[in-house]
Amino acid sequence: MQILINRDSKPWLLQVWISFLVAVFLCAVGLSWLPGRDLDRAFMVMGYFFCLSAAFVLAKYVRDQEKSKAEGKLAHTSTNTPMFKLVVWGGFFLAMSLTGWGLWRMEINETYKAFLGVSWLYLITCSFTLAKTLRDRHEADLNEARLGARAARGATEIE
Repeated sequence: MQILINRDSKPWLLQVWISFLVAVFLCAVGLSWLPGRDLDRAFMVMGYFFCLSAAFVLAKYVRDQEKSKAEGKLAHTSTNTPMFKLVVWGGFFLAMSLTGWGLWRMEINETYKAFLGVSWLYLITCSFTLAKTLRDRHEADLNEARLGARAARGATEIE
């Protein structure tokens, strides 16, 4: 019996990483040239980092929940308690809301706001895609290692 392990293609991996790096570059350029007060600039940089980390945590949380459901696990662990769910989703919406509010209230040119907003949303989208791609690769590596261990055990039992 042959077992198929799905892996992303090299062009897809390249596209995901290039998109993420372009998003980071656009955000960095927008934030480094941000006109206005230093306090506004610091708020936006922290907001972008808060959103980025919250997006990665949310992506991992959602994936873990789907995996638990698929495996039929109902046991409560630290990652599937109601409080952790509140922290993850609340953190993500808080990060997005505060960053959006900060961007909205800044007294800068509307075109510049649009650039910052679009690059910020592009960064969040790319971070979800990158998180999924990295997790897929990790799971494929684990599956390959399990198959290799089974094959090694099978070969030892035959001898």
